[in-house]
Amino acid sequence: MGIEENAAVVRRGYEAFNTGDVETLKGLFAPDAVYRVGGNGGLAGDKHGQQEVMGYFGELFSRSGGTVKVQLRDVIAGEHHTIGLQTAEAQRNGKSMKQDGVLVFTLKDGKVTEVSEFQEDTATASEFWS
Repeated sequence: MGIEENAAVVRRGYEAFNTGDVETLKGLFAPDAVYRVGGNGGLAGDKHGQQEVMGYFGELFSRSGGTVKVQLRDVIAGEHHTIGLQTAEAQRNGKSMKQDGVLVFTLKDGKVTEVSEFQEDTATASEFWS
């Protein structure tokens, strides 16, 4: 797969996430994908495999009462990594959070094999989601 195809996969993933299209989202990840969430909050750590990755996304929707939305601001695609620049928003327990972030995707054969998630303020994000 080339640079444009990788960028298209990432764009489809954001669209599927925001519309709650779990089947499409799951299909974009390799069976053994790893999704890394920084920080030390309740959702931090590595998620291994499609089931754990989808479980993480489900927790974001559950904990936010379905209010989590992620706006993809730009995609930067390279030979080995594709980067999504984003703004995430959610409400939880009477509080709101809006943060910029960066997701670094590794893709192989049209599937996401690894993601590293970096938030603008990891401590705030960890506290919000815990």
